[in-house]
Amino acid sequence: QVQLVESGGGSVQAGGSLTLSCTASGTISYISTMGWYRQAPGVRRELVAAVTSRGDTNHADSVKGRFSISRDNAKNTGYLQMNNLNTEDRAVYYCSAKVTVYVNYVGEDTMRLYETDYGGQGTKVTVYS
Repeated sequence: QVQLVESGGGSVQAGGSLTLSCTASGTISYISTMGWYRQAPGVRRELVAAVTSRGDTNHADSVKGRFSISRDNAKNTGYLQMNNLNTEDRAVYYCSAKVTVYVNYVGEDTMRLYETDYGGQGTKVTVYS
């Protein structure tokens, strides 16, 4: 089992910055993709940004140039640097991770691969004008 723990949310004035962190713990061989989603009241959850284990990133158009996703593979931790926040960025931000576990069963010559998607509990970001 894997747990994702987010931190860094809070309240900030428009134009300000916050950095969100997400640390995965548990049985992990490696994490292929880490991402951040957000959901505001009455709005469908949307993907904000994602980063692969190689460091390839993808950002939603609404945050390009303001947000930056990164990760530290050695720490199983992902980050979302959010600059120039505005009131439309107000939401609960959720971390996600696609976790791979290799298992070598006794009596078998090859390892089995298990891939599972996990999500965090969310951290709230409030932006006031």
